[in-house]
Amino acid sequence: MSNISNSKKAAARDDDLQYVILCQKGKTDAFEVLVERHQKKMLNIAYRMMGDYNDACDVTQEAFIAAYKSIKKFKAEAKFSTWLYRIVVNLAKNRLKQLSGRKRREGPLDDQAGNNNEEISGQSFIGESDPGVQLENREREFNVQKCITSLDEEYREVLVLRDIQGFSYEEIQDMLKIPDGTVKSRLARARNALKDCLSKVIGDL
Repeated sequence: MSNISNSKKAAARDDDLQYVILCQKGKTDAFEVLVERHQKKMLNIAYRMMGDYNDACDVTQEAFIAAYKSIKKFKAEAKFSTWLYRIVVNLAKNRLKQLSGRKRREGPLDDQAGNNNEEISGQSFIGESDPGVQLENREREFNVQKCITSLDEEYREVLVLRDIQGFSYEEIQDMLKIPDGTVKSRLARARNALKDCLSKVIGDL
């Protein structure tokens, strides 16, 4: 009952709802507003989940197409963003299964992913004048993403959603359809595994 109540409260303060309603009435311009609002965060989630820039772009595009086609099914039982990011997570998980053989052969991150991780992560080093600091920041970001990608899928997704994207536990429950206790236990294990991995590739934290 509490989860239903939380979903209704979330939907009530959903800033996207007016545009969703317009889109459901056939106003395509309204969907463009939704795309502008969420495309960067959706791409960030896809990249963090997959560790590959090109795959993340493909998944993000597929997610917007899927959302547009099924927008009339959105019932405002939760925030639009929660519904939207659930689509991204599911598509990313499906794509990872399809590409699992190639990923094992090529490793978790290819060169292009490494070249684009600065843009995707939301951290900009353009204003940093020291080339040495820029290189150090890029290398650190690369290693962080490498460790995130190395996590088991069930741990990686909760870590990305909670610690990187900042979703609430209730939102993550709704996205992944798992109990609160499962979210918290997976997150704890994910954090420990990430810390262990970073200690090996970067040093003591």
